[in-house]
Amino acid sequence: MERRLAAVLSADMAGYSRLMEWDEDGVIARQKAHRRETIDPEIARCGGRIIKTTGDGMLCEFGSAQSAVRCAIAIQAAMADRERERDADRRIVYRVGINLGDIVFEDDDFFGDGVNVAARLQGLAEPGGVCISDVVHQTVGDRLDQPFRDMGSQRVKNISRPIRVWQWTPDAPPPHRKVDPAMLKQQIRFATAADGTQIAWTRLGEGAPVLKAPNWMNHLEYEWRSPLFGPLFDRLVGQCQLVRFDQRGNGLSDWEVEDVSERTMVDDMACVADAAELERFALLGISQGGAFSIRYAVEHPERITCLIILGGYLRGRLMRPDPEQKKLFEAISLIIRDGWGSPNPVFRQVFTSSFIPDAPPDMAASFDELQRISTSPQNALRLWTMNARIDLSDLARQVRVPTLILHSAGDRVSPIDEGTRMARLIPGASFVELPGNNHLLVEGTSAFDRFFDEIEAFLTRYNH
Repeated sequence: MERRLAAVLSADMAGYSRLMEWDEDGVIARQKAHRRETIDPEIARCGGRIIKTTGDGMLCEFGSAQSAVRCAIAIQAAMADRERERDADRRIVYRVGINLGDIVFEDDDFFGDGVNVAARLQGLAEPGGVCISDVVHQTVGDRLDQPFRDMGSQRVKNISRPIRVWQWTPDAPPPHRKVDPAMLKQQIRFATAADGTQIAWTRLGEGAPVLKAPNWMNHLEYEWRSPLFGPLFDRLVGQCQLVRFDQRGNGLSDWEVEDVSERTMVDDMACVADAAELERFALLGISQGGAFSIRYAVEHPERITCLIILGGYLRGRLMRPDPEQKKLFEAISLIIRDGWGSPNPVFRQVFTSSFIPDAPPDMAASFDELQRISTSPQNALRLWTMNARIDLSDLARQVRVPTLILHSAGDRVSPIDEGTRMARLIPGASFVELPGNNHLLVEGTSAFDRFFDEIEAFLTRYNH
């Protein structure tokens, strides 16, 4: 065996099984032509060596990280041109991951953590894109005139530590907002839940504490940089001490977990509150986070100063009387199962168009990317099913803390009727109707400004 430092490039074909089912002979013939005319020659030109091939991909070794990255970008650009005339769902598109590490070579194969990380980076890459580890990004530096977007730290399968990831794509979305450097210094910490699950959490800001409950998808670092959630959290941090966490099964928290349920979500909230040493605090529940917050407030009233719920509901889709909700649940479950990991973003855009129908393109693209990188298709389905079965109608009547409920008039995820129903059931709750159709707050809208006007006065009155 031989051990040496090497750059590892891992590539695979996105949607391979689907393409083979559609036209096996044609896909094989095109793939051979791509390799013969473009991929293999480019690898050789950049000083790389193909170590292993599979039906839909390959592993390569390079003597330098810079050569590996140049090679990957050249291949991806060439592939986009070669397949441009075909329909989007019929194109051969590759995903590439690159890592630099200490590799063990034996005969004609290689092993080690460095290889495993490259393979996981490839799985995170957008089809047609390249994901590199932070050590590769630091090594390449400014020597490549190519824009890489910081995706923050990522949890990947079978790697215990979070990995910071940078991504290049040929058709990059508009640049994200510029973030105050101080904001990027948030420290990610980990709390251990009762069943051993590691929950990632962070705290920023000063003043009275506010704990944000988990909602559909979370990623502490990506959300902080996104044009959608970044302005929301930026404003909150200016008003309070904000504690956030990634719910189990997504983001930087453990993905491989046995139990994903309303019960464990609430228990994880308690775990983070204890880890952050919060004695009394306000709860912010967005979407289904409102239901989790209600249960926590009923079970721990002595710790809660007040409750703020945005776009919340007591009843998930399967618990509502409208029969169309069950049909919609079943249809979207199929989309998650069969299309979540697809290179075609149309599948995830079903959610994006519902959550933020009036958002500008950069925010919509950011939300789609958040969903893609935050969790696996399997966990997305588990979370979707859990949320659909929630029903805290009886528990809402037991809330004994000041509650403010805000809801957009045209919300397509949680109809406003669910918000007013919640306000009727919670004793003494205040209800504010926000203008617009977005389930999530979008900076620059009157709903965004109205939300902060309302909660500033509410927090000043109750959260002390």
